[in-house]
Amino acid sequence: MNTKILTKREHEVFSLLILNRTTREIAAELAISEKTVRNHISNVIQKLGVNGRAAAVVELLKLKEIKL
Repeated sequence: MNTKILTKREHEVFSLLILNRTTREIAAELAISEKTVRNHISNVIQKLGVNGRAAAVVELLKLKEIKL
């Protein structure tokens, strides 16, 4: 498996997500659409083979892809 799972943008999205930002807030901060934010989250969920944002965050923490 590749040591880096997330793209730069996915990393930015999840870094904000763990700070309890909403999809709308993440979109505004990164100057992208809310749909694009949801797509990044969905892509990561699919890559990890998990069900939902919370499970993705837990898995990314385990893999040391993101930090609290």
